[in-house]
Amino acid sequence: MLNDQEQYRLDIVKSAISGSITNGQASRILCLSERQVKRLKASVRKLGQEAVIHKLKGRISNNSSRSSLKARILTLIREKYSDFGPSFASEKLLEIEGVNINPETLRLWMAEAGFWKTHKKKGTKYYSFRQRKDYLGEMIQFDGSYHLWFESRLIDSDGYPAQICLLAAIDDATGQIVAKFDINESVFAVFDFWKDYIKENGKPVSVYLDKYSTYKINHKNAVDNFQLLTQFEMVLRRLDIKMISANSPQAKGRIERLFGTLQDRLVKELRINEINNIELGNKFLKEIFIPKFNKQFSVVPNKKGDLHRKLQKQEVNGLGSIFSVKSVRKINNDYTIQFKNQFFQLRRLQPTTIRQRQEVQVEEWLNHKIKFSFKGKYLKYFKLQEKPKKAKSMPLILTTHKTNWKPSDNHPWRKFTI
Repeated sequence: MLNDQEQYRLDIVKSAISGSITNGQASRILCLSERQVKRLKASVRKLGQEAVIHKLKGRISNNSSRSSLKARILTLIREKYSDFGPSFASEKLLEIEGVNINPETLRLWMAEAGFWKTHKKKGTKYYSFRQRKDYLGEMIQFDGSYHLWFESRLIDSDGYPAQICLLAAIDDATGQIVAKFDINESVFAVFDFWKDYIKENGKPVSVYLDKYSTYKINHKNAVDNFQLLTQFEMVLRRLDIKMISANSPQAKGRIERLFGTLQDRLVKELRINEINNIELGNKFLKEIFIPKFNKQFSVVPNKKGDLHRKLQKQEVNGLGSIFSVKSVRKINNDYTIQFKNQFFQLRRLQPTTIRQRQEVQVEEWLNHKIKFSFKGKYLKYFKLQEKPKKAKSMPLILTTHKTNWKPSDNHPWRKFTI
């Protein structure tokens, strides 16, 4: 069968043979010399339409892969990499099997064998392109993704495959990533991630994330009312890190696309390395996967320089307090504090004077310690095993010294006269 171009060329040559057009006109139409037109006319008279068909049409390319190699690769794909994409499968074939095959060639073979299905692009809403930031540390995109990262190798308490959350941050300028597995995307998990990030890299200029409840309270007065800020927002304010909230997933598309890539590549890497729990997963991420991923996919920033800021001395010393969940409780009349169905008794001697019904700040640290703060000082306490009974008499205040203290004979108070 002739294609459109070959049929067009045949019609022009036949017109020249019949005398409808001259050889000169045919040469101009076909962009050939008159000598080539004469040769074509002679070939058509002799061979017919085959004269305008290229001689290599239908022949196997000299650069084509051997059929035995193709069969071997498709067998490996069927047995080990059936759910791999062509690009990732090509990398693993070279890395593990020692077989070098072009990803596009593999894509054609996998589509032909039914291992890969091409998808037509759907019409999408228009979003304008945003240039990357210029400097490393200028903006970090952050989010969490729940997925069967360990597939069926990790089972939850109900006997089903466990969905674990992967917390990840990607630098907007370079594409370098930091990631960590955790049970969920709670405030404690997020605090633990960012505490490690800031200790290792420093404070970024801004963090770009969605409006998940851990990060933002979606209330019209939340900007002006400090009480409506989330724990995460208060930490960022204290560390002087700007928080930017995205109004759509496409706005922070870099981190969204990262999760799509990781749900394909990371899941299979964990499977190949037989990793089946969070602890081993985080070790694999930190020591192997992330360095390799950053080396392969990160880009050079537009401008040299790192805008991450080092922690100040007071921030380093107070990092445990900064990354703690804070709440407020009142001191009961018997100088106990109730918190999460537990009772804590304040000791008689305290670093500062406190009274009944005063409010103290409760800090839940990441190591599960509980601390009570009042006027910038931590109060002394011990935990009660059961709810305390009402006492008949209690001191009115707790002070920094004993309540039965008496001044000495030569104290200035005793020398005072009216």
